[in-house]
Amino acid sequence: QVQLVESGGGSVQAGGSLRLSCAASGRTFSTYAMNWFRQAPGKEREFVTAINWSDGSTRYADSVKGRFTISRDNAKNTVYLQMNSLKPEDTAVYYCYAVNSGRDYWGQGTQVTVSS
Repeated sequence: QVQLVESGGGSVQAGGSLRLSCAASGRTFSTYAMNWFRQAPGKEREFVTAINWSDGSTRYADSVKGRFTISRDNAKNTVYLQMNSLKPEDTAVYYCYAVNSGRDYWGQGTQVTVSS
């Protein structure tokens, strides 16, 4: 069982930065691929970024490449999402998602609001 708790959301002006954190419980955290998704009002949840558990490789949605950075600290059971050059279209609830061998878990989400 893995429990995920996001934090770090808030309101920021366009061009600003935020860093989200996702703290995970469970001793097998390091074996999970960690992802961030987001859901804007009236839209479907969409993939943002992911980091592999074994080699730390990452991938990003085209909409955030060059602006967002995912990282993880397995010793702290935490994954981070550094968001720079934020745009109003980045406004959404951001969710942490852990997956491994058919088991997956979602966090409760944290709101990010970017004003123009």
